[in-house]
Amino acid sequence: MNKKLQRSPLSEQGRRRAVRSWGYYLLALMAWVTVVLAVTVLGYLVCSAFTWYAWDPLYQLLQWVRDYYFFVCIAVVLLGWVGISYHFIARPIQQMESLAGAAEQLAQPGESPIILPDTLHDLENQLNAARERALRDARAAREAEQRKNDLVVYLAHDLKTPLTSVIGYLTLLRDEPQLPAELRSQYTGIALDKAERLEDLINEFFDITRFNLSHLELEKRPVDLNRMLHQVVSEFQPMLAEKSMTCHLALPDKLSCSCDPDKLARVFDNLLRNACHYGLPGTDIRIAGEIDGGRAVLTFSNAGRTIPQEKLERIFEQFFRLDSSRATRTGGAGLGLAIAKEIVELHGGTITARSADQEVVFTVSLPCSGMP
Repeated sequence: MNKKLQRSPLSEQGRRRAVRSWGYYLLALMAWVTVVLAVTVLGYLVCSAFTWYAWDPLYQLLQWVRDYYFFVCIAVVLLGWVGISYHFIARPIQQMESLAGAAEQLAQPGESPIILPDTLHDLENQLNAARERALRDARAAREAEQRKNDLVVYLAHDLKTPLTSVIGYLTLLRDEPQLPAELRSQYTGIALDKAERLEDLINEFFDITRFNLSHLELEKRPVDLNRMLHQVVSEFQPMLAEKSMTCHLALPDKLSCSCDPDKLARVFDNLLRNACHYGLPGTDIRIAGEIDGGRAVLTFSNAGRTIPQEKLERIFEQFFRLDSSRATRTGGAGLGLAIAKEIVELHGGTITARSADQEVVFTVSLPCSGMP
């Protein structure tokens, strides 16, 4: 089957502009020929009204023009044609030079706007819009790369502290076999804690690599989100107890959804982890759910410091951390919410965040389907 080529708006505008230019060119030529003929007739009528003498130089000139009238008209028409053609050829050349400069400016966009002749005003607006998009994308890419580099340097530097502790305490256990059992147990516990810290840091490196080099693929099946959330919350009991926090669930008996349970569990894990890290100690995390218009709507809310609007707008950006001064143990790599957003959107859903009056609320909306 032959496919018709689709013209872009810019090429369509260029085609119309070329047709319009050729039309003006032909009209100008016809107008010039008409003017030459009209001037000839008018000149003949005017000259006939005067009495001329043979010795008059002007009469001799007009006599010569009359004798060679055909050639004179052809010469005048040709001169006009050359002038008109130069005008219509020179303008496109100037426009092409302007477009070449605009293309070079667009290839390496700067803060200065692209300026084209008035006849290319529409094209100028479109090129400037493309320049603005390119500048925004370049700034976003530089910021993301800088955040990533800063984070990798930070994590790499932070690896040294727990590793040094693990080696130090294990060396003590090896070199001091007569240590009391209580002290030996204490050193073993510290070494284990630091080893787990190392594991967390290495997992963050893997998250960075997977997020940037792989594309998430879903394996959907019917899932009861009620049971999934209860299971996820039960796994957080030690972390909740450490901060004297509780988690209250207000969910319907059946909250069915066709989803990838492993990846969606990671979304809930990231949201709960975020609530534990940034929530106020001794407060309650609330998870509510409902069916609204064929969609499962879940809200995760916790008491915590109000997030400023400028940070709230960037909270789902990769490598963005609410508080870069926090330890990596708390702040994470800044990928959790970015990955959660990607997973939710792959499911055809949305995730949003809002914060006011010392409360932070994340809302997840997913297309749902009934379960037998």
